[in-house]
Amino acid sequence: MSRPGEHGRSGEPGRPGDHGRPGEHKADFSDIYAQPDPRAYVSTLKRFEYQIPQRATPIFREVIGAARPARVLDVCCSYGINSALLKSSGDPREVLDRYTGPSAERSSTAELAAADRHDFADDLDIVGLDVSEPAIAYGRRAGLLTDGWAENLETTDPSPELAKGIADTGLIISTGGVGYVGLPTFERLLAAINRPDELWLAIFVLRVFDYSAITELLADHGLTTERLPGTYPQRRFADDTEQQAAIHDVQRRGLDPEGLEADGWYHAHCYLTRPRNAG
Repeated sequence: MSRPGEHGRSGEPGRPGDHGRPGEHKADFSDIYAQPDPRAYVSTLKRFEYQIPQRATPIFREVIGAARPARVLDVCCSYGINSALLKSSGDPREVLDRYTGPSAERSSTAELAAADRHDFADDLDIVGLDVSEPAIAYGRRAGLLTDGWAENLETTDPSPELAKGIADTGLIISTGGVGYVGLPTFERLLAAINRPDELWLAIFVLRVFDYSAITELLADHGLTTERLPGTYPQRRFADDTEQQAAIHDVQRRGLDPEGLEADGWYHAHCYLTRPRNAG
């Protein structure tokens, strides 16, 4: 569930020229989600100018102001990066610099977590869902996540602890998990939430992936979804194979890659879902 802006893993890369399923040729960053803290995550993705969480932060803040949720659930949350950005008063482009550089290199995981708990103290109640146990553990230890669960809802129903923990969720956010999680995860989430007809969602989806099945599910629960104008750059492609596969995937969806994927970047759409009676 944790995908690089994606907040994630891509699985086994396909053969050059064999485009397979959407996203199959995405670079595999699995190792950076198995570390005890976010340093490898941030430093690795920084090389590819990964920026979707920072670009999502002002939109998430606006939606939180409108929805006033009792609890926010971050799907594919990794180490709690979205929470750190939302709880910080600093420039989102600079917040994650705390995990790179000489000072970060000299710090232990415990020291990083303690600094995060101090610097990101905030009343915003954000919980996280991800398949990475080390990432969830850090998010909880650092206070970035009020609570978190390392579970795979693509294949398994939520544990009693997870179901109880997300029952009062009023807003679901994600910065790229869709494509690695899909309809099964959202079906299980909505079944566990007390009032799914009052739910808000702000979900960033890479253009290589189709979100329509999830929007249909949300409509069945009395929710209305709109796609915000424009696109949001996620990160640069790791290599030509990844780029060509992405261009193929967006073209297969009837989208134009010119000026976007053709220029070397993954791009995402933002889908905003709200209750039908919401203003």
